[in-house]
Amino acid sequence: MSERRAGIALCLCLFGCGQARESRAALVSLVTEPKALAATISPGPLSVPEHAQARAGNALVTTTAQTEPASFEAVKRASAHAPACPNGMAHIDGYCIDRYEAYVVELDASEHESAHSPYLPVDGLRVRAKVADGVLPQGYISQVQAKAACENAGKRLCTAPELSLACRGPNHSATYPYGGNKRQAGKCNEGKGSAVSVVFGSAANYGNVQLNDPRLNQWPGGLAKTGAYADSVSPFGVYDLVGNLHEWSAEVAPNGHGFFHGGFYGDAEVNGSGCDYVTKAHSASYHDYSTGFRCCSDPSE
Repeated sequence: MSERRAGIALCLCLFGCGQARESRAALVSLVTEPKALAATISPGPLSVPEHAQARAGNALVTTTAQTEPASFEAVKRASAHAPACPNGMAHIDGYCIDRYEAYVVELDASEHESAHSPYLPVDGLRVRAKVADGVLPQGYISQVQAKAACENAGKRLCTAPELSLACRGPNHSATYPYGGNKRQAGKCNEGKGSAVSVVFGSAANYGNVQLNDPRLNQWPGGLAKTGAYADSVSPFGVYDLVGNLHEWSAEVAPNGHGFFHGGFYGDAEVNGSGCDYVTKAHSASYHDYSTGFRCCSDPSE
């Protein structure tokens, strides 16, 4: 009966959060024994990742060496004379894209940077997007806020076609960044079910307060650091475009809704598979624990 209740809770979360509002396909919860998992989560003071414990330095962060798939060699040769992109970004067909999902720092009136916990929303703050390998990316962020964070870094929010191309690689028929059209469990950080049911159990109501609870992205096995899933990399060397966090794109529908793509660690199949995943159910000002972003820019000549 506990597995059945977990399955029901996950379905409720997906409907309540808008994850399944456009697709009513049957869903089986992949979170087992949520009470046992919830017991591992401390409700105490929030932890701040190491990268955010000191004042951030440059607006653009130089990343460490990437693990490159075999097909990436051909991409590198083809773009050997391409215009330059800032550190931490990959050049793809006339644009630059962050290799990793973004984290943010806070800005004061003098543009000085200070740490921001990735477990907290950025409501009422000015923040700047950063990119680095091995850090916790920022969830709890709306499309409006993500757009501003990119602009404060001298970049822009990526468009849906830019995210799609970066995810698939040169093979436009691919559905997953590791190639092909068949999901391979464990290659990307996805399929783990609702964090709300893990943290709140039978008390879950999937309201705005619960969906933005800082504990949701702190349970073991949930949100991963950027680049932690070595196989979740596209032929262009861009990581985590499927799973880990949803990623906002720049488009806004006539009804004011934004779009986020790629799924998150709970699910990357319900609203489309892998690179085809897109959720359209929320306004551009919406955010919850699963919503993140990365930035794009135009290359310098």
